[in-house]
Amino acid sequence: MKFRGHETFFIRKGWLYKGMSNVVKEPGVFQGAAGNPMDVLGIGANMVKALRYWLTATKLTSEPRAGKRNQELTELGRIIYDNDPYMEELGSLWLVHYMLATNEDDATSWYLFFNEFNKAEFDEDDFHSCVVKYIRMHEDASMPSDRAVDEDFNCVINTYVPRVRLNPARVHPENNIDCPIGELELVDVVDKKKGVFKKSVPKLEMLPNLILLAAIINANEGTNEIRITTLQNERNQIGKVFNLDSISLINALYKLEKTGCIKVIRTAGLDVIQITTDMSFLDCVQEYYRDLNN
Repeated sequence: MKFRGHETFFIRKGWLYKGMSNVVKEPGVFQGAAGNPMDVLGIGANMVKALRYWLTATKLTSEPRAGKRNQELTELGRIIYDNDPYMEELGSLWLVHYMLATNEDDATSWYLFFNEFNKAEFDEDDFHSCVVKYIRMHEDASMPSDRAVDEDFNCVINTYVPRVRLNPARVHPENNIDCPIGELELVDVVDKKKGVFKKSVPKLEMLPNLILLAAIINANEGTNEIRITTLQNERNQIGKVFNLDSISLINALYKLEKTGCIKVIRTAGLDVIQITTDMSFLDCVQEYYRDLNN
């Protein structure tokens, strides 16, 4: 479990491209192999630490836990870098979000926020209680400081809520440092003064079929028949990580069924889907970008 690996900096627009492109040029960029990382990347020391963290937390890059900790693109990172390096497509943003929301080890607060935290409306104290409860259930885990949890909560909110929604008077129109994942509209503001927020159900037209299929396959590897209640309620499934309520989930599955990749069965007491494609998670991602290029 990891808290506050971001040094209080959420992902800025252009950061992931900056990180990936420099890792491609020099795998030891964060170790100073290409010169002072601050000079090479054009950001401050704490931002360098944050960028390094975000690259691995989103699973766009990987690095050894010990020894010479050079980074390299993961298979997913390579596909995205080759097809959409500037993260301009919604599918790329959904993939980055999906990696964060399912990364219990390195992005623990993001995992908890989407998988364990079920309040319809919430504030910082509600999230803090969720973290405490979760840590107490894991005897081998140490309790993070209140400051670490608070800073994680603020970073989660800034990941998904554009800053103009939080402090419109303090955001200059030309100051574009919002997190691009905010375009997915997964979190909304209920009461700005009281710091109350809510999770939002995304518009299905914004969620590409092949990204939805990739997430289903990744969470149910080796299984071709999956209960719809599993997709709705289990950790790391599409209902949790994509904020899909029961109605939007069913609509999303019927939309996906039209591609011929799954079959929805809701007869004879069954409420399941059958995966009818042999594609893997990465095959789905590749196909998504091929469709865009075509």
